[in-house]
Amino acid sequence: MDRNTVIGLVLIFLIMIGFGYLTQPSKEEREAYQRKADSIARVQEEERQKRLAEEQAKALLSDSAKKQEAITQFGLFSDAASGTNKFITLENDLMRVTLTAKGGRIYSVELKKYKTYSGEPLVLFTGDENTFGLQFWGDNVAVKTNDLFFTPQTTDSIITATTDSVSVTMRLAAGGDAYIDYIYTIKPGSYMLGFDIKFNGLEKNIGNRLGYIDLIWDSKLLRLEKGLENERNYTTIAYQFFTGDYEEFNSRSKDDSKELNNKIKWVDFKHQFFSSIIVANDHFVNADLKAVNIDDGKHVKQFSARLALPFQNKESESIGLKFFFGPNHYKTLKSYNSGFEKVVPLGRNIIRWINKYVVINVFNFLSRYISSYGLIILLLTIFIKIIISPLTYKSYLSSAKMRVLKPQVDEINAKYPKQEDALKKQQAVMALYKKVGVNPMGGCIPVLIQFPILIAMFRFFPASFELRQQSFLWADDLSSYDSILHLPFSIPWYGDHVSLFTLLMAVSLFITSKMNTDQMGDTNAQMPGMKFMMTWMMPIMLLLWFNNYSAGLSYYYLLSNVITIGQTYLFRRFVDDKAILAKLHENAKKPVTKSKWQQRLEDMAKQQEQLRKKKGK
Repeated sequence: MDRNTVIGLVLIFLIMIGFGYLTQPSKEEREAYQRKADSIARVQEEERQKRLAEEQAKALLSDSAKKQEAITQFGLFSDAASGTNKFITLENDLMRVTLTAKGGRIYSVELKKYKTYSGEPLVLFTGDENTFGLQFWGDNVAVKTNDLFFTPQTTDSIITATTDSVSVTMRLAAGGDAYIDYIYTIKPGSYMLGFDIKFNGLEKNIGNRLGYIDLIWDSKLLRLEKGLENERNYTTIAYQFFTGDYEEFNSRSKDDSKELNNKIKWVDFKHQFFSSIIVANDHFVNADLKAVNIDDGKHVKQFSARLALPFQNKESESIGLKFFFGPNHYKTLKSYNSGFEKVVPLGRNIIRWINKYVVINVFNFLSRYISSYGLIILLLTIFIKIIISPLTYKSYLSSAKMRVLKPQVDEINAKYPKQEDALKKQQAVMALYKKVGVNPMGGCIPVLIQFPILIAMFRFFPASFELRQQSFLWADDLSSYDSILHLPFSIPWYGDHVSLFTLLMAVSLFITSKMNTDQMGDTNAQMPGMKFMMTWMMPIMLLLWFNNYSAGLSYYYLLSNVITIGQTYLFRRFVDDKAILAKLHENAKKPVTKSKWQQRLEDMAKQQEQLRKKKGK
């Protein structure tokens, strides 16, 4: 930078300082400017204060209107119409129950020891899709506690029962000393949750002409298992009357509803393998129940219940209830001594007796020593087959007797070829059987005796909690269907997958049926239509039917058929047809007494012959 440039910059700086000094306002001008600015600020503040006052007035009017609207809608509970929602968790070693301040109700229930088929935490129900609360008239206003905010009587957000029972109270204030309390109690090692409702100071406000107060419970049950169709078929509403009688909705009905006018002890919103049961310490006066299918892929069904609680409307009154949230495991349910075990679909009468006293006990005994339920089913099948083997042998022997008599039966058929002689032919065949001491029903009776066992297994396996999520070979869940191939389309009555256990079961059934029909031959006791039905139609029908059923059930029937095939070959080796025929010939030498059935056949034949002669004249 040269000398002239420096001088120029200095002169410019001095000129700017001088200009600023010469042009600055005077003291009077500065004071006038400040007075003007202060005046503008005062006007702006007055306008702001005016607007704020107007807004506050409007807010007061709005709050007053809202308060009046709340009083109109909720009556003495108007102060609880709005509030802050809070969540409190009650838990023990088995379950986690979340309560919400809105409605003071159970918001969700998680069972800690179990997972859904997809591996998620097992939650029975959750969220605002569920409704639970009292419904009554208070000061001529219809009150629904589900819409009101309760105040938790604790500052803790998580309360855990480790060594003793713990409780939390959710209070619905009604002004003054009046309130409704929901008291929840949980204890260690239990799926039961205590639930007491306490009324205080409301005897003049709550209408009570009918002697009861309504409890509304509405829940959407989440999908938990592998096969939605199978899970839906076992998901239903069950209930027990005060007398101990048990009933449930038809789980296969799409929609159903019932009005129960008798006293009820408990109501169960039942999943396939889990239950949500509300139990009255005393009883429910009556109930309206409803079930609706849901096809959104997330839920199974929606259940609704209106339960009438006995209510005398005293100055201080309590209603005792309980909840059971747990697995449909027979021994677990039975341990609560409330009839809960009835929800396990084991069948009726002798079918239930077989499952209750034989199958479950054998299953529980074997599970103490064997972890694989595939092996347990194998041993159970062998055990059952050994028990009924005398009946199986008797059935085979009866079939063998019928088979060795086939030549003589053929002679009778040739003797009476005409259709009008059918009664005579039947009479002659029956006379032959009677003469040699053969009961044509001898092969059917042992099968009929075994039939309850087959039905018992049919009821047990799809409902067996023990099989839930138990894998074996290619089946990842023995309580649901197994699949070796998923189809890109769905076949009517079959499905969109191929169950290998079902396929093998159908093949084994075909083999056993063909062996049985070949054993019987073409005797008169077996019509061609029945032969076709047993040999072909039954395997095909069961293939279609069982494809979406429990893999454990198909596996059991497969094992049963395979063992039957082995027994049949064993019996053939040790049963001598010639010895049987010789024995029958020995029986034919003995005097024969006509049975009432045979006498009736002869009488019918004579009457038929007389009618034919009259027509011939």
